[in-house]
Amino acid sequence: MNSASGVSAPDPGLPRVVIVGAGFGGLAAAKALRRRPLRVTLLDRNNYHVFQPLLYQVAAATLSATEIAAPVRHILRSQANLKCLMAEVAGVELDQRRLRLGDGRCLDYDFLVLATGSSHSYFGHTDWARHAPGLKTLEDALEIRRRFLLAFERAEREEDPALRRELLTFVVVGGGATGVELAGTLKEMARLVLPREFRRISGEQARVVLVEGGPAILPAFGEGLSERALDSLRGIGVEVVLGRNVSGVDDRGVQLGQERIPSRTVLWAAGVAASPLGRTLGAALDKAGRVPVGPDLALPGHPEVFVIGDLALFAEGPLPGTAPVAIQQGRAAARAILATLRGRPRARFRFRDRGSMATIGRGKAIAQMGRLHLSGVSAWLAWLFIHLMLLVGFQNRILVLMEWILAFLTTQRRSRLILEPFRSSEPPKGPADVD
Repeated sequence: MNSASGVSAPDPGLPRVVIVGAGFGGLAAAKALRRRPLRVTLLDRNNYHVFQPLLYQVAAATLSATEIAAPVRHILRSQANLKCLMAEVAGVELDQRRLRLGDGRCLDYDFLVLATGSSHSYFGHTDWARHAPGLKTLEDALEIRRRFLLAFERAEREEDPALRRELLTFVVVGGGATGVELAGTLKEMARLVLPREFRRISGEQARVVLVEGGPAILPAFGEGLSERALDSLRGIGVEVVLGRNVSGVDDRGVQLGQERIPSRTVLWAAGVAASPLGRTLGAALDKAGRVPVGPDLALPGHPEVFVIGDLALFAEGPLPGTAPVAIQQGRAAARAILATLRGRPRARFRFRDRGSMATIGRGKAIAQMGRLHLSGVSAWLAWLFIHLMLLVGFQNRILVLMEWILAFLTTQRRSRLILEPFRSSEPPKGPADVD
C-alpha cells in the first residue's frame, strides 16, 4: 500500500505486529488495531477470507465460492497501518522474534498473533483422507461439490444396479454441526433438485447416511435440541447411524466394524487437528495439536506471542472451535498488545457465549441462546439473519440473501458446474443408454 492509492505508509520506527492467518480471528485482530501507531502485517497463504460456516452450502451447490469469500486486501483496503502478504509460514523462531517463510525469507516482529486455525483429523488414518475429503477450506467445498455432482452423472450412465446404488449412496462421517448441515443439504439436493433433471434417477434412489460414533448428534446442544435435530434429519430422509465408529474407508465405501456401507462418495466431518504451525513453538501440545496459552492468550514464557482460535488451548478450559470464539480472541489479543504498549496490565480473556445454531434442512434448524431454545422455522430464520450479519461485505450479504430466497421458493441450485472434463473412473459395464 502506498500514498498513490490514497493510503499512506506507517512510520518504519513503529512497533511491528505480525498476524498469521486471515480467518475470523486474524481479521478481528487486524481490525482492532486500525488507527493505532503500529506497523501491522497480515499473512495468509490465500488472498481471500472465507466464511467457513457456509462452506457446506458451497459443497452442496447452494452458494458459489465468491458469495462466501472476499479478497483480504479489499476488506482491509482503508486500514492505513496495515499491509497484506500472501505467504506461507514454515516456522516461528521465538528467541529471534522472527518468522521463517516458505520461500526461505524471514520476517521480524515485536508482537505476533497466530491464528492459523485447524485442519482435518483422521485419528491416525491419514490414508482415509484420499477417499473421504473433509470440509475446512474453499478447495474442500469445491472438491465435495465435484464428487457429489459427478456421482449423479455417472449413475445416469450406469447399467449395473448394484454399482448405481453405490454411486447414489453418500456417507457423511461425524454428527457435529458440519456433518449434520452437510448431510441435510445434500439430501435435499438429491431429493428435490437433481432428480428432476435426470431421466434414470429418482429421489428415492439417492441415500444420505450420517454416521456418528457417539450416542447422539449435536451433543453440545443438549438432549432436547439434539433429539429434535435427529427427528428433522430422519424426516427429510437422512439415515442416521449412532454409536458406530468407522474402522475403515476406501474408494468403495465405509467399514463400521463388521458392517459395510458401499458408497463411492464418503465425506469426513468427524475430527479436527490444529494447524501444524503449533509444532514449531516448542510447547507441549494436546492430542489435537493445540498450543496451551495463558489467561491473556499469550504463549507461556513469550508474552509477545498470542495464539488464538482453533490453534489455542485456553488455560481456563477448552473453548469450542467456532467463529465467535476466534473473533473475540482476536480482539482480546489486540487489546493486550495495546495495553502492553501503554504500560498497563493485560485483562483476562472471557468468552461471551451468545449461543449456537445449526441448520438441518429447508426451513429447519435448532438454536440455543442462553435459556432460549428454538427449533424449526423460527430457529431457521434466526440462523439466516445472524449469518447474513456476520458475512463480510454488503455485496456478499445481498447476493447470499437473493440465492437463499431463490432456493427456498424454487428449490433451484444454480452453482452446479463441474469444472473439469469428465473422466470415467471405471471401465464401461456395457453400452450406455443414451436414448
